[in-house]
Amino acid sequence: MTADSSPLAPYAANEAASRGRVHAEPPPVLRGEYQRDRDRIIHSTAFRRLVYKTQVFVNHEGDLYRTRLTHSIEVAQIARTIARALRLNETLAEAICLAHDLGHTPFGHAGQDALNDCMKPYGGFEHNLQSLRVVDELEERYAAFPGLNLTFETREGILKHCSLNNARQLGELGERFIQRRQPTLEAQIANLADEIAYNNHDLDDGLRAGLIALDGLREVPLFRRQHEAVLERYPGLQGRRLIHEVVRRMINYVVTDLVETSRAALQAAAPASAEDVRKRSAVLVQFSAAVAAEHLELKNYLRDHVYRHYRVLRMTNKANTVIRSMFDSFFARPELLPDEHFQAAKQLEAKSGEIGRARAVADYIAGMTDRYAIVEHERLFDPAKRS
Repeated sequence: MTADSSPLAPYAANEAASRGRVHAEPPPVLRGEYQRDRDRIIHSTAFRRLVYKTQVFVNHEGDLYRTRLTHSIEVAQIARTIARALRLNETLAEAICLAHDLGHTPFGHAGQDALNDCMKPYGGFEHNLQSLRVVDELEERYAAFPGLNLTFETREGILKHCSLNNARQLGELGERFIQRRQPTLEAQIANLADEIAYNNHDLDDGLRAGLIALDGLREVPLFRRQHEAVLERYPGLQGRRLIHEVVRRMINYVVTDLVETSRAALQAAAPASAEDVRKRSAVLVQFSAAVAAEHLELKNYLRDHVYRHYRVLRMTNKANTVIRSMFDSFFARPELLPDEHFQAAKQLEAKSGEIGRARAVADYIAGMTDRYAIVEHERLFDPAKRS
């Protein structure tokens, strides 16, 4: 049942039909299986670290900018609204959203790109795959198993992208990438809720930081339409109240379109079960063509005016320097790693050679917060800094 007591649609993910967990456990008593997943994610160390990981702006640049933690919460809120409206499993959608960035590096996408470059000779680095690695192996909370031992459906949703080479090594979880099948509708929702959140909230943060201005944003139809509607309703509105009113209307506009378009697609396809959804060649959760084009136009505007702004590019350059230099040092001399990570490097190297050693170094760096990465870099390279 959904939170408003409406029955789940037949094509929703139902935990009674879950493919289960890698390590068998007694069923939970006071909550469902997907609730247990969500709660384990929230209590994880990796989730807490997200509060000091960059979304666009490095954490110390200001207290009010989004971090990976606040972004994940906002994504989950949007996904829950969509899931409930479509009579899908709201709790599963929430769990996927809260976990989707657990494996993200410090310094946002700049950090991910830098670490991927470092790891190219050793299998590369994909932050979605790292998020799965976090919940499957790296979290240390339970006596009976490594990781969080989440259900198949939550793990499936976390793995938004995956190369074919990596998919072949994931067994059942990688099959959909090889066979070009779809994940659950709840995972499809999480994917688009992520896009909605970062498009609108990076716009908000870009305005707050002074990287973009209202006049420039009026070139973007999705923004201009809502901006004009707000000013028509509230002619004297200015400042942050004006921006917040426009942004919330933008989110409502695209979410409403997504729900209506997806509802029509589901009615036309009439899947009888979640397995029918998986068998389809294309996703069923989608924007209308017109809104998809507008959303892409906003994304491109942010790419050109926020993500490529010289202030953001300077941070990108710093991230490259910090991550590359740390990776090279730790890979060349793993004994410089803190002891638990040094031991992990030795174990992985004994199993997989240099590839294992590199993966242990990547695990350590990916788990860092922005500020910890900066301090650790200083410990390694600043003679005046105590180690």
